[in-house]
Amino acid sequence: MKAKVLVVEDDTDVGELVRDALRKRGYEADFVASANAALDRLRDDDYDTVLSDVHMDGLSGIELCERMRGSHPDVPVVLLTGQSSLDTAIAAIRAGAYDFVTKPIQLDALAAAVARSIEHRRLRVEVKRLRSAIDATKPVDGIVGDSPAIRSVTELVRRVADGDATVLITGESGTGKELVARAIHDLGPRHEQPFVAVNCAAMPAALLESELFGHIKGAFTDAKRSRAGLFVQAAQGTLFLDEIGEMPAEMQAKLLRVLQERKVRPVGADDEVPFEARLIAATNRDLESEVEENRFRADLYYRLDVVRIEVPPLRGRQGDVLMLSQHFLRCIAERSGKAVTGISPEAARKLLDYDWPGNVRELENSMERAVALTRTSEITVDDLPVKVRDYQASRLVVEGDDPTELITLSEMERRYVRRVLGAVGGNKTQAARILGIDRRSLYRRLEDAGKDGAKAEREHA
Repeated sequence: MKAKVLVVEDDTDVGELVRDALRKRGYEADFVASANAALDRLRDDDYDTVLSDVHMDGLSGIELCERMRGSHPDVPVVLLTGQSSLDTAIAAIRAGAYDFVTKPIQLDALAAAVARSIEHRRLRVEVKRLRSAIDATKPVDGIVGDSPAIRSVTELVRRVADGDATVLITGESGTGKELVARAIHDLGPRHEQPFVAVNCAAMPAALLESELFGHIKGAFTDAKRSRAGLFVQAAQGTLFLDEIGEMPAEMQAKLLRVLQERKVRPVGADDEVPFEARLIAATNRDLESEVEENRFRADLYYRLDVVRIEVPPLRGRQGDVLMLSQHFLRCIAERSGKAVTGISPEAARKLLDYDWPGNVRELENSMERAVALTRTSEITVDDLPVKVRDYQASRLVVEGDDPTELITLSEMERRYVRRVLGAVGGNKTQAARILGIDRRSLYRRLEDAGKDGAKAEREHA
């Protein structure tokens, strides 16, 4: 639909000139000759922005701004003034004007101001809608989002929650794999039992074995008393093995036997102990490729991969960025006791443009920083991290004469790979098929891109 602009000008010739110029640029524009007529029109019709002269008979443009701030706060006003003094600018801003343009009118500058104000309103309405959506509906077990990619995840979560099948959750770092595991636990019949999580990459094999299976007193130097392992501690609840792809090879064989027998042998013990916990595992690696490279046991992989849930990267769920931002803002502001309630349209645009290589975790950290730094009731561009506010959205420039827009072949490849991944919601198998390469080649490209990005970030810092 065409954006609608209301032109308010008591000089008929100027008003009609501006209206016609806006229509030629694709807007649906109307013209009225007074501020009172504008207020009447706004009661009957919805406009995306109002373009008003400052000096008019009756109500002035400044007074129109003040009236609209109370009756139509979401409609931005651009003021036209023949006086470019500081006093006029201050009065306009205090009255609630979004922008002002000086006379004599330059139509290109005027059109640019109108375009900015329309985008400002669109983003403000979207932020308000998402804020209402957050307030009106409780996120499903903490999983916030309404994109097709995340809806597919929540549907799978609901379907597997009632069963006992082992679940393998895959996805990039920071996408919220543990959150999905907790949702499965909380929705299922085990929700009153413990949810026990352990990071398999955080400890060596010997310590991990003791942590998972337990030990008896005297089993090793520091074993001053017997201790039940996490499989037993989880009781009839859920044991979540995070970063399962990092598990040492010797532990993989022991875990396989545990899953087959449903019993664990504590370190130093002669007898095995049965367990009843449900197992959920997660990894940011492609375990199929790890199996092909003999870095992960095929038999263990098939034991784990009974039901797979792929958590999409944030760049593959673009429509959720603002909803997640508002969710984090509300939680962080409540926790910190700061009266921060919203996000400015300009900041929202920056959040939407950014690629979020660190996924949901990076977005949450960025919002925590923004809430800590802001001095107003809403997050502004200046409150965002430098890498977010200075980010230039990726564009594949193939045809063009401006040398500053042209990029290297390696950079073009990196951007295109990211673009394809985003389009398929992070599904690496589908992305590899579209790109005409195997999964291992895709992972190598992503790994190289990650190293380049980390290097660039260190240099920027």
